[in-house]
Amino acid sequence: MLATPELPIPLDAVPEPLRRFADPNGPTAARMMAARGMVPVKGGDLVLLLAQLSADADPGVSKSAGDTLAELPETVLLPACGQDLHPAVLHEVALRFSTHDEVLARLAQNHAVADATIAAISAHCPERITEIISVNQQRLLGAPQIIEALYKNRNTRMSTADRLIELAARHEVELTGIPMFEELKRAIQGQLIPEASEKPLPSDAAFARALEEDSDQDAVARDKADGTEETKEEFISLQSKIRAMNVGEKIRMALLGNAAARSMLVRDPNRVVSMAAIASPAMGDGEAKNAAQSREVSEDVLRFIAKKREWVRNYEIKRHLCKNPKTPLALSMTFLAHLRRNDLRALARSRGIPGALKEAAKQRSKKFD
Repeated sequence: MLATPELPIPLDAVPEPLRRFADPNGPTAARMMAARGMVPVKGGDLVLLLAQLSADADPGVSKSAGDTLAELPETVLLPACGQDLHPAVLHEVALRFSTHDEVLARLAQNHAVADATIAAISAHCPERITEIISVNQQRLLGAPQIIEALYKNRNTRMSTADRLIELAARHEVELTGIPMFEELKRAIQGQLIPEASEKPLPSDAAFARALEEDSDQDAVARDKADGTEETKEEFISLQSKIRAMNVGEKIRMALLGNAAARSMLVRDPNRVVSMAAIASPAMGDGEAKNAAQSREVSEDVLRFIAKKREWVRNYEIKRHLCKNPKTPLALSMTFLAHLRRNDLRALARSRGIPGALKEAAKQRSKKFD
């Protein structure tokens, strides 16, 4: 876990000429003047002072300092982002200007910025900034959480994500925050990993388009959901894009994609891909229910669903698992005790499920008579 630098910084870490304005025990009027930018302080010192005062115990001082900091001209702000300021000050700047690309670019190249700050930036920054961060191998290897954040950022190029996985694998760095990391390492073995380039590769553009289309189709699915397993016409293009992906791309799509992509990937014949989809942190009860009733998913996927406690609290998931002939018999038998009479009777008449399960359902249903 990376330590996040926090404000206020110790007074002795504030440059001596600024302390009289930053001293929390000093006159409130002096701190307020400084918070409004009305003291003879310039450049990086001004940014440091305003950041420090934005954490002042006096709400009026902290608000004024924050407002002044937010309104600083770029001629003051941008040079300060490259200076050797206290990490907590630079972290505050990163938080307050999280959508300002040039601020992020300068912070990403500043060695004074804390690893925790770079990791926070890496989680949401645009493609240009991900490329800047991804070439600093020394920082990446020293703080693998940055690699994880970049990998999970939808704006990171797929080729860059592959390069990051290869870097970690080569240096035997474990990325515990990336699901299926061991499988990803195996997936890139023998692959030609392209060097960093100024422009994205055609495969990067294809992956980005698939992510974008997935977002669009996920919205369509929510609007038109009808409870069936059939793939709608609108999904055909996305399905084609996913089918053309390699294993590494599919695993990352399972992590970054929305329900539309996961619904396809969970049915993938490659066990690694389908397990990445069902184990995705974004996989919800509704998706698990659809997977539980699908005869296209693997036994491993059904076993994963059956062993996830929060999912099997859902009655419909248990019912679908019992009805699915691919569910391991021992698990189906376990859930049988939870079924209602009508569902037990329906199960006893079902085709394709094991005879032992049908007989057990029949016997249990008689107990209701």
